[in-house]
Amino acid sequence: MTPIQRRVHANMLCGLRALGGLVNGLRAVLVCLVVACAAAMSPAAAVTPASAPAAKPSWSALPVPAAAPPVIVSDLAARGPGEAWATGYEQAADGPRPMLYRWDGTAWSRDTTFPGAGEPGSLGKVRFVGEEAWIFHSRAGQGEILRRSAAGSWSAVPLPQKLRIYQDFTAVAGAAWVVGEDDTGLKVWHYDGSGWTAQSAPDGVLYVMGIAARTPTDAWAWADTSTGTAVLRWDGTAWRDAKVSLPPNSNVHTILPERSGRVTIGGSQYTDGVARTYLMTWNGHAWRTTYPPLGDTYTEAMVRGPDGALWLPVRSDRAFQSKYARVDGPRTTFSYGPERRDAIDVKPRALARAGFSLLSFGTVEIYGSKPNLMSERLGG
Repeated sequence: MTPIQRRVHANMLCGLRALGGLVNGLRAVLVCLVVACAAAMSPAAAVTPASAPAAKPSWSALPVPAAAPPVIVSDLAARGPGEAWATGYEQAADGPRPMLYRWDGTAWSRDTTFPGAGEPGSLGKVRFVGEEAWIFHSRAGQGEILRRSAAGSWSAVPLPQKLRIYQDFTAVAGAAWVVGEDDTGLKVWHYDGSGWTAQSAPDGVLYVMGIAARTPTDAWAWADTSTGTAVLRWDGTAWRDAKVSLPPNSNVHTILPERSGRVTIGGSQYTDGVARTYLMTWNGHAWRTTYPPLGDTYTEAMVRGPDGALWLPVRSDRAFQSKYARVDGPRTTFSYGPERRDAIDVKPRALARAGFSLLSFGTVEIYGSKPNLMSERLGG
């Protein structure tokens, strides 16, 4: 081979080696691309789109069979999602007639099977005692407790004497109380399951306005005294002043004792003739007072909701919708019920927790008619 031929041959070998290196590099790049694509397409490596936020529950209207207007709603209480009772009275030619509605988890229906359903009178507070529902009944001026068994039968426990005013009622397993007045003054009646006894209030108590109980040995009441509004507590032996330092110039609308031992007081404080709502919470050690932005809301219908917050109806700024407040610590938010065509006044009067939902019961006035019944539910 001549020198020229050897040079050409050497150049060809170098070119082939360079071409081989380029091919190997391209092969490596191609392998990497295939591996990357496979990883990107595999389910384990697939990127899942962000989940859409859960829909916020809203209030919905529940049909209620009509009563004889105008109607007055007294109370609403629920044992769970499948049982709730609403009470009050409607108007008849001979005066008020008791009004009772039952929620079965699907719909409201009217109950007229209880004793005295067709007689003058009214129904008040509802409480659940074991498997029974207890309802206070004023029947032709005589007070009694209606008891409905789990089987649906009714019985009545009459009070030992007729009172001029029946102010409030509460019951728990093993005890019940009725407070009111007769011509001789204040009366506090206690029922232990077998009979009634009269209980004495502390000195200076003029009038007991309301009562609530957690257990037979832990009950609370709020009263007018010679020195202003006071909170009383039953310890199983006697009623005593609970020594709660209420805000100056205030009253109490309700006391909410809970199974955990927490107690919440709701009321109004008056400053220069203007009322503002206050809440006081007992955590087992001390009272904490807050003033949520609720104006002069009446807190009697306040309940602890399934979300752990306090809920209560408030005066609505929309004539065709109800309005509710949710108070969770320092934060207060508001929600509205469904729009009601031609409504000029929508007033939820009572709230109750029914499982994971909230039920309200009250009245709605449609233009050109008298107030009748309404109900709404949050959640389901």
